[in-house]
Amino acid sequence: MLSSSRTVAAADVRSRIRGCLLGGAVGDALGAGIEFSRLDEIRRRYGEGGIADYEHVYGRRGAITDDTQMTLFTAEALIRTAAIRNAGGTAQPLGALHRAYMRWLHTQSLRSAHPDFEDSLDGWLIRIPALHSQRAPGNTCLSAMLLAQPGLVSHPINDSKGCGGVMRAAPIGLFGERPFDIGCQSCAITHGHPSGYLAGGALAAIIAEILEGTPPAQSIARVREVYASALAGEVEVAIDRAMEAAATMPRTAETLETLGGGWVAEEALAIAIWCTLVARDFTDGVRLAVNHSGDSDSTGSIVGNILGAALGEEAIEAHWLADLELREEITQVADDLFAARMGQPVDPERYPAH
Repeated sequence: MLSSSRTVAAADVRSRIRGCLLGGAVGDALGAGIEFSRLDEIRRRYGEGGIADYEHVYGRRGAITDDTQMTLFTAEALIRTAAIRNAGGTAQPLGALHRAYMRWLHTQSLRSAHPDFEDSLDGWLIRIPALHSQRAPGNTCLSAMLLAQPGLVSHPINDSKGCGGVMRAAPIGLFGERPFDIGCQSCAITHGHPSGYLAGGALAAIIAEILEGTPPAQSIARVREVYASALAGEVEVAIDRAMEAAATMPRTAETLETLGGGWVAEEALAIAIWCTLVARDFTDGVRLAVNHSGDSDSTGSIVGNILGAALGEEAIEAHWLADLELREEITQVADDLFAARMGQPVDPERYPAH
């Protein structure tokens, strides 16, 4: 089990934020080549231990998928919220998140029916050519963002609980402002089932706890306790099953698969929690997270987010970072999110204050 004796005062917050975003991208890229493969197929191809390094996919090694693309747009929304506030304006994260996801939709060569769609198309992420590559985006995210109005927790637009919300929620925990509430709201923009957005709120809250210096196991247990009434139902059951499996069952892919495939939000969160609790280190954790018959890139991404936030950028293998697509851009977003969290100014050309 991973642990930490570091206190809040000793924590390198910048390294943890970099670790969270880069770690998520590494887990995403590691799982990208086997996302739709069964466990027996993975073992036949790579051996009993499964895939251990990047596969050549989307034309290169270390390619990210829609998970990291949407995570970057989540971070951009929060940075722009801070930029508007620093310029003397008022801004709430939810509106900024919806506009950021409309920019993501634009990179997928689609347009929203929302009246503010054209006005939202600014900032630097939509000018990065690699982000315009389509990497198996989720149908729910696409169809929801085409609509004229965003989904809300109070007014859901569908009954989806796919993992497309939770997979992008980590930056909300890094930002640190009402992480559970905003995490839920961010997911509800596209996913209307309570499990679809509560899992995202729980992940954001776990990341926020970790960034404050609480070890992962205690962070998970604390979020499970503090938000017990809100999580009651499928997400609560999924978290409890993951914690029990980590305490009582072997560290195998077969154990992981008792928690589901990760295609839906509560299963993706459960798999991430189990991998986090049994991981020996970052590398071990993300390898556990991707080698199963499910949504390998999403579960790898979420585990990479959690362990990266806990252990920092230095815990990620250098060769994985060297080959990672958009490494420099992801690092820049992480540093800008750190600045936003600390109340420092950010580049207005990258993040227009409106």
